[in-house]
Amino acid sequence: MKADRTIGVIGAGTCSEHTYEVARQVGLEIAKRGWDLVCGGLGGVMEGAARGCMEGGGRTIGLLPGPEKEDANPYIEIPIATGLGEGRNLLLVRTSDLLIAIAGGYGTLSEIALALKIGHPVVGLDTWRDIDGVRYVESPFEAIRLAETILL
Repeated sequence: MKADRTIGVIGAGTCSEHTYEVARQVGLEIAKRGWDLVCGGLGGVMEGAARGCMEGGGRTIGLLPGPEKEDANPYIEIPIATGLGEGRNLLLVRTSDLLIAIAGGYGTLSEIALALKIGHPVVGLDTWRDIDGVRYVESPFEAIRLAETILL
């Protein structure tokens, strides 16, 4: 499998400790495979995933909604201040080879819809249900195994 993949992790900017840990585990597994992680660069799911990826020695990219790089969480290696608000969701989706949706609200739903519209695969973990085209899993490890299968 190619190591030069970019995985988008999408989810809410605030979340429970459990969801944060799920995101951290996903990020760690992304790093173990040599993939890059791209996210919205803020807190919650985005921070958990970036933290796990950084702990695993991976590269993290944050596409921030505002104009300030300093708004990035401390686990973002490459902050990109877009100044686009929710419009940055399209950049995140286009940058990703595959997206993993963890929990989330309407912003996550918009990213799922954009990804499906342009044909990018979406793996769902504790997120919006019953969306045609999303492949649902029950654990971070299943999410990564499915991602590996899709990206082969």
